[in-house]
Amino acid sequence: MEHKIKSIRPFIGAKDFEISRSFYRDLGFEETVLESNFSVFKSDAIAFYLQDYYAKEWIENTMVFLEVDDVERYYQDLLALNVAEKYGVKLTPIRHLEWGSECFLHDPSGVLWHFGKFNK
Repeated sequence: MEHKIKSIRPFIGAKDFEISRSFYRDLGFEETVLESNFSVFKSDAIAFYLQDYYAKEWIENTMVFLEVDDVERYYQDLLALNVAEKYGVKLTPIRHLEWGSECFLHDPSGVLWHFGKFNK
C-alpha cells in the first residue's frame, strides 16, 4: 500500500458539550462548528472532532497523545490557565521516562490527554 496521508482526526465525546467546547478553546484550539452537536478543533496542522455524545466506558478509556516541542513550557502554560480548578479536572505533573517526557490532563468528560516529547 502506498499512502499520502495528510492528517488523522480522532473523534472524542463530551459529557457536557458546552463545557468541553469551552475547555478546548481555553487550551488554544480554534473551533469550527460543523453542526449544533459537532465541532472540529484545530491547532496548526492537527485537529480532532468533538461530539455531543457520551458513553462512559468509551470516554473513560479514550487517550490522546499530543506531541509538543517543550513539555516543561506546555505544563507551565496549563498551570497558568488554571484549567484544573476552572473545570475540576486532573492535571498530572511531568514524568521523565526513558523514551521522553510527558504530563497528563483529563478533560471535563474524562478523556486522558498525554502532552509529551520524545527523546531524539
